[in-house]
This record gives sequence, structure tokens and C-alpha cells, in this order.
Amino acid sequence: MSDHRRLGRELELFDTDPLMGSGLPYWLPDGASVRHALEEYIRSAERRAGYQHVYSPVLGKRELYELSGHWAHYRDDMFPPMDLGGEQVVLRPSLCPHHALIYRSRLHSYRDLPVRMAELGGMYRSELSGVLGGLSRVRAIQLNDAHIFCTLDQVADEAQAALAMIRRAYAALGITPSRYRLSLPGAGGKYVGEQENWGRATDLLRDVLERSGLDHEPAGGEAAFYGPKIDVQVVDSAGRESTLSTVQVDFHQPEQFDLHYIGADGARHRPVMVHRSIIGSVERAVAHLIEQHDGAFPAWLAPTQLVILPITEAERPAAQALARRCENLRVDIAGPDRGSLGARVRENRKVPYQAVIGAREASADQVALRLRDGRRLDPMPAAEVLDRIAAIVGAHRPELWGR
Repeated sequence: MSDHRRLGRELELFDTDPLMGSGLPYWLPDGASVRHALEEYIRSAERRAGYQHVYSPVLGKRELYELSGHWAHYRDDMFPPMDLGGEQVVLRPSLCPHHALIYRSRLHSYRDLPVRMAELGGMYRSELSGVLGGLSRVRAIQLNDAHIFCTLDQVADEAQAALAMIRRAYAALGITPSRYRLSLPGAGGKYVGEQENWGRATDLLRDVLERSGLDHEPAGGEAAFYGPKIDVQVVDSAGRESTLSTVQVDFHQPEQFDLHYIGADGARHRPVMVHRSIIGSVERAVAHLIEQHDGAFPAWLAPTQLVILPITEAERPAAQALARRCENLRVDIAGPDRGSLGARVRENRKVPYQAVIGAREASADQVALRLRDGRRLDPMPAAEVLDRIAAIVGAHRPELWGR
């Protein structure tokens, strides 16, 4: 695998500027296309799974994070408070306190549960300069986050469904996890809540992993301060392991925020909060994808999905007409003004599909298709080519063409 920092700049996906600051990369148009496709895939998958999307502010009062426990247990990773109108506000280090408040703002019946709440939202970490690098360690993070508020009896099924979503996303993205980790508490006083709830949450997550048929390793000291978690680990090009996705069970924050639902008996009951992230932070996910695929993304994710190569200027009108038919594809025309056909093929080697149009293809409304993996297909009707590419892209399939 390649270093995403070098390749991301070579492919003009992202960059940094000292005036913006360390750990604050910006996205160039091709990188923004990758990010947008990834975010839309996640939102669509969440909608199909019954999640409702929300937006919440990136600022919160200091008291909010004192109540959630983040201020006591996570303060060193948070930016300093800002004085605002006699109050102190901070850039949020997590979305879960905001989602707890959104849940609390409405009355819920047991018939409403589970409530699945999702957001692609910003959060901020006061990372030290020495650990910042490319997209993998940044200070401004776009997090794919979700919280499920459910009954105790629903926790295992919800956690298992979340883990299945993660596995489907990895298949579409071509990501292979290095291992599944059951992250447990360790020695020290950084954990909150009743021991009984910790044991119950751990048993639930262990059961989910076993029901899913996944080998896993326990890891002491890696739990969140409020509960254990399943961490899906990946390895970068330098052999460093990190967590990309996670499923967590939390009894603590529902207690802290006095969350409840009305049960069948008419009484108030406490829900359980399942934290779930399919791809974690968008930045870290894209960093891993750049390295995993050496910049040659799956077709549905590629910034340019189809490049059209007219052999001479005489075929440019046919190339332009073909481009106009690519309504749902990201397409580019690389004409002879950009060099010889061989040079243009090499220049676009990361593009999944290259449609070559010569005089014969132009007159017959055909294209000679080259695939990124080196395969060259016989000339085919242009409509058939576009339909097949659109089907592969629309289905988020990782393969280029099939046999």
C-alpha cells in the first residue's frame, strides 16, 4: 500500500495550508467527489436500515460535557472553552451528548423503539502537532456517527445489525479488516458506571461477535469511559493499526441525561444507548482507502468513473455526445490535445473505465472499452456499455466488469 499523504497530493485529492493550520486539511474537487460519494453511500445505507438523520451544532456548553462525562475523562483532548455571553462553550469532541438531548426533547413510547438517530457531523480533537498526519490524524473531523435508543431486549439485535452494516460497507469499499477487537476496561479510574452494567454490556457484545461468526480478541484498557465496544481494526501502509469502525453499548449516558420511554405498563423505563459508526471519521476512512487501493478506487467511489478518449479531433463530437448521455456518471473527455492515445491512457490509469472512440466506433455509436486492470474489450454499443457501468456503480459492486 502507498502512503496516502503522498498519493493524495499527487492525485489532487486534498492538501493543507499553514494559514489554515496543522491538522486542518482541505479537500480539492476530486477529493470532494470521493468524500461526497462515500457520504451518500452511508446516508443511503442508513436510510434503508431505518435511521433518521439529524443535524446538531458543533458547539455546546461546558455543562453539557460535564454531564456526559467527557469533561472529566476527555478534557485533555478537547479545545479550551470559549467565553460567550457569560457562558463557556466548547467545540464538541463527540456527538453522543447532542443526540441524547435530541432524544430527550420528545416523549417516547416503547412502541417507538428502537429510535435510530444518525448524523454525519463535525467534531474536534486537540491533537498534538507531533501526531498529525495527512487525513489519518486531524483536528477537525467529519464523523459518521449514530446512536440507537432501545430496550435491553433489543440491544443484541441492534448491535448485530450495525455490525452487519459495517461488513457490507467494507465489502463495497474493498476494505479488509485486520481484526475484530472486543475493547474492555483496564486498570485505573477512567471508567464510570455500575460494574453490573459493564458486565452486561460486555456479555452482549461478546455474544454479538459469536453470533456473527467473527473471531475476536479481547483488549483491556481500550474501552470507552462509559462502556465496552467492538472495534474493527485496520492497518495502514506503515503497519500501524487503528480503529475504523465501532459498535458500543452504553448504560451510563441514558442515566446521566435521565432518558426514558413509557413502557407497556405505563411506567417510565430507561433505554440503552448503542453507539455505532460504519466508517468512523470520513478523513481516516478516505486515508485508508487511498492506501488500500493505491488511489484506484472502486468504480462507484472514483472521482472520475469514465474517461472518453477520442483518437483524433474528428471523433470529439462523438465523445461529447457520449458524455452528455452519462447523466449519473462522473465523466471526463481526454482529447488528442492532451497527448498521444498511449499518453492519455497512462495519464488516466486510475480511472476505472476508458472508452476509446475511433472513426469506426463513432460511425457505429460504439466504444472500445479498456478496463483499469488492463483488459481490452471488443467494440460494443455505447448504450450497452453505459448501462452496464451504471449498474455496477449503482450497486456499489467492487469488481470492474465481471467475466
